[in-house]
Amino acid sequence: MVRGFLFALPFAMALAACQNADAANTHTIAAPVASAPAQETPGLKQAVFAGGCFWGVEAVFSHVKGVTSAVSGYHGGAANTAHYDDVGQGNTGHAEAVRVTYDPAQVRYDELLRIFFSVIIDPTQANGQGPDIGPQYRSALIPTGPEQDKAARAYLAQIAASGLWHGRIATKIEPLRQFYPAEKYHQDFAVLNPTHPYIAYWDVPKVAALKQMFPDEYKADFTRN
Repeated sequence: MVRGFLFALPFAMALAACQNADAANTHTIAAPVASAPAQETPGLKQAVFAGGCFWGVEAVFSHVKGVTSAVSGYHGGAANTAHYDDVGQGNTGHAEAVRVTYDPAQVRYDELLRIFFSVIIDPTQANGQGPDIGPQYRSALIPTGPEQDKAARAYLAQIAASGLWHGRIATKIEPLRQFYPAEKYHQDFAVLNPTHPYIAYWDVPKVAALKQMFPDEYKADFTRN
């Protein structure tokens, strides 16, 4: 992993950023693609999204109405490698991911998909997102049940046919495996470190785009873990 800017943490800990904040790239903002409403049973649901550095994925979903929790973590590999330093090597099978708990009475899974593809990721970028390169930063949808799986496959087909992106859609659907929450210092990272160079350059614009493009789904309060 390429090390980025260092920042202060409680207990005198220091951590490298996901990647350099000034890498030559642009923020990924795309017009939402319409979707058919997902058919979901009542009650809180969970969905897992992998979309590059988990700081930004968590930051956006934590500002969505109806989201009750957004936890950064690791998905796709074994328990003994579900640690930041190991995952950063790119050979564990894990992707940095976020487990979102949401109330479909307030925000449906298909609406979370629209936000994910419009504000958070570039679905044509393989094995990375923005400045973060490697299979641990791949973009993927991890449905937690048949309702989500059906909606995810339909939406991937819709964005592939939309013509909004030039290039093949690289985002995959991955089978659900064990999700491992990341270390405590990764949780709520954006709200706790708003002036961190990586957050300011890459993730603040995504939250701003959420507010502008999805005003009905945006909430000013940050859902804390």
